[in-house]
Amino acid sequence: MGQKVHPYGFRLGIIRDTRSKWFAEGREYRDQLVEDLQARKMIHERHHHAGISNILIERAAGTTSVTIESAKPGIIIGRGGSDVDRMRRDLDRFMSGRVRVNVEETKNPEQNAQLIAEEIAGQIERRASIRRAMSQAMERAERVGVKGIRIAVSGRLMGAEIARTERVGPMGSVPLHTLRADIERGFSEAVTSYGHIGVQVLVCNGIILPPPPCPPEGQRIEAAEEAEAAEEAEGVEEAEGVEVAEAVEADAAPEAVEAAPAVEAAAAPEAVETAPAVEAAAAPEVVEAAPAVEVAAPVVETAEIDELLAESSSEEAPTAPAPSVQAAAPVESEAAPEPPVVAPAEATETNAEEDTGDVDA
Repeated sequence: MGQKVHPYGFRLGIIRDTRSKWFAEGREYRDQLVEDLQARKMIHERHHHAGISNILIERAAGTTSVTIESAKPGIIIGRGGSDVDRMRRDLDRFMSGRVRVNVEETKNPEQNAQLIAEEIAGQIERRASIRRAMSQAMERAERVGVKGIRIAVSGRLMGAEIARTERVGPMGSVPLHTLRADIERGFSEAVTSYGHIGVQVLVCNGIILPPPPCPPEGQRIEAAEEAEAAEEAEGVEEAEGVEVAEAVEADAAPEAVEAAPAVEAAAAPEAVETAPAVEAAAAPEVVEAAPAVEVAAPVVETAEIDELLAESSSEEAPTAPAPSVQAAAPVESEAAPEPPVVAPAEATETNAEEDTGDVDA
C-alpha cells in the first residue's frame, strides 16, 4: 500500500497502448529491446530542445519505423530534410532492418505533461524563480482546459545545501487510482551548477469511458428490429412531409398564376391606351399641318385677283356716266329708246381687260 506506480504502465492495456509494437523471442527480443532504448536516448540527446513528447517504434517485415512527435518538427527535419536524413543513417547503423523516420507535430502541446516539465526545467536552468515557473505553467494549462494538474520539483532548490521538494497543486482533479482517467506523466531534469533538479508533472485530461458491452443475441435482434421500425417511421414522416410540401406548392401555384395575368392585364390596357393616345395626338397635327401648307398658294392668287379687279374698276369709272345720259333722252320724247352707243375702241379694251381678269380668276 502507498507505493508509487507509473501512470502509463498502470493503465497499459486498458486505455494505453504500447509505444513499441513488435514481437520477438529469446535473444532477438533482448537485442531489439536494447536497440529501442538506444534509439530513444540518441533522439532525446540530439534534439532535447525540439520539444519531443513521444517516440513510437514499430517493426514489421524487415522494416523499422520510428515516429517522432514534436512540438517543433522543423528543428528535427532541418533545412531540406538534411537533419532527419542524418538521423536516419545513424539509426540504421545499430537498428535491425531498414529504418524509416517520420516526424509529426504534437497536438495540444500546452496540455502535454512532458512538454510542461521540460519548460519548467529550462526556466530553472536559466535561474528563474521556481515557484513562479510552476505557477505560470499551471495557469497556462488551466487556460487551455485541462481537468487537473500537479507539479513537483525536488533537489537542491536555489542552491540550498539540503535538498527538498516543492509541490504545487493539485489544481482540479488528478485521480491517480482511476484506471479510466487519462493521466499523463512528464519528467525532466534541470542541470545546474549545484546539481540536478528533477521536475515531475501529472496532467489529467478527463475520463475515457470504455465502449458499451456487446448485448446478447436476442437483445441485438430486438435492437435491430427497433432501429428498422424507427427508420421506417422516419421514412413515412419524410414522405408525408414531401406530400404536404407538394400540396402547399400546388395551393400556392394558382395564386401565382392568377397574380401573373392580373399584373399583365393591369399593365396591358395602359400600354394599349397610351399608344392610341400618342398616335391620336400626333396624327391630327400632321393632317392639319398639310392643308395649311396647301392653302397658302390660293391666298396669294386671291390677292393678285383683287389687285387686278381693283385696277379694272378704276379704269372703267370714266365710262360709267354714259348710260345715265342716254337714259334721260326717252323722257323728252316717247319714241322707242335707242340702244346706247358706246365707242367700239373703249368697249374692246374693257372687254379685253374683263376677259383677262376672268382668265386669271
